[in-house]
Amino acid sequence: MKLFRLDQLDAERAANDGAYLRFLKERHMSAGLYALAPGETDTQTPHAQDEIYQIVSGRAELTVGDETATVGRGCVVYVPAGVPHRFHHVTEELRVLVVFSPPED
Repeated sequence: MKLFRLDQLDAERAANDGAYLRFLKERHMSAGLYALAPGETDTQTPHAQDEIYQIVSGRAELTVGDETATVGRGCVVYVPAGVPHRFHHVTEELRVLVVFSPPED
């Protein structure tokens, strides 16, 4: 078993001055924690892997392809591989659990 605590992961992410911290990479998947402050720009480009986002905290708009939705704590979103996507209009400190399959490089 591997056990992770989101508060510890977030502290590690912040200590490394990054918006993203990959904390798990296995044969068929990887996982990370992504964070954006209000007004911050999401610079993601499409990924070669399918993704699942679980919003841990915060509030923002998320555009995936040509669809846009408001997301907040408790939302889970599937983003297919290769589809352009980004968070924007972040109004509350955003923390997102990200799962990639297959694992990101």
